[in-house]
Formats: sequence, C-alpha cells, structure tokens
Amino acid sequence: MAKNDKINQRILRELTRDGRISNLELAERAGLSPSACLRRVQELERAGVITGYRAVLDRQKLGIGFATYIGVGLGEHTKDAQEAFELAMQAAPEVVECHNITGTIEYLLRVECADLPSYKKFHTDILGTSPYVTAITTYVVMGSPKDLRA
Repeated sequence: MAKNDKINQRILRELTRDGRISNLELAERAGLSPSACLRRVQELERAGVITGYRAVLDRQKLGIGFATYIGVGLGEHTKDAQEAFELAMQAAPEVVECHNITGTIEYLLRVECADLPSYKKFHTDILGTSPYVTAITTYVVMGSPKDLRA
C-alpha cells in the first residue's frame, strides 16, 4: 500500500489538476528529484491509488448542453429489480453516473443530453419504460461553480 504522506498528497493533487504534467514539472512542484517522483507515481499506480488518466472534455463543444441529476425510486427492493435497473442505466449513453444510495429513493443519476427535447426522450423512452421505476425527480443543472470530476 502506498503511503499517504504530504508529498504523495501533493503529487496526487497536481496529477488531478493536470494528468499530462511532465515528470520533471511534477517533481519540481512536489519538491522531489525526478527519479524519486517517478518512483512515487509508479508506486501509487501499482497500489491502485491512481487508477487511470483521462481527458476532460468541453461538453458544450460536444453538443451536450443539458445536464440533470435525477432521483429514482424503485417499486421493488429486490436484487432482480436493482440489477435490471442498473443494466438499463449501463446501456443508456445519456447516463454518465449512476449511484445506488440510501434514503427515500434508491438511485441518483447524472444525465447529460443535447437539450430539453433529448432529455424528454430519455425520460420517456428509458426511465418511463422501466417496469421497476415508480418515482422520478429531476433537478436541472443551471451552472456548476465547482466541479472536480475529471
């Protein structure tokens, strides 16, 4: 297991900000030699702390201008109902996050679409046809002053 010291925290913070940062720049920001920095990054990768690197996309430039969070309640609380719902969400490209949560509903989704008509189509054709869904509450994202998801 990789140690969770201040230097590793600094490395992780910098990599989270810019996963393409050069090892030389990362080492400088972490206060390490390049070889020591590379060893630490490789240790964090081997330990599974760093699970991958990805590109951050401009959703607007991709034609995705409408984002919502949706609370979904299921009528049955069985393993079969959950698995069927989760499979349907896996197959829906509009669903970018699906979380099984506690509380008055079973799932919280993040759905991204081009616009309101495309969201309505998702709402009707995907959520509206699921035999287990009994409650849908939509929260339209108006803005995101802080969003650390990569």
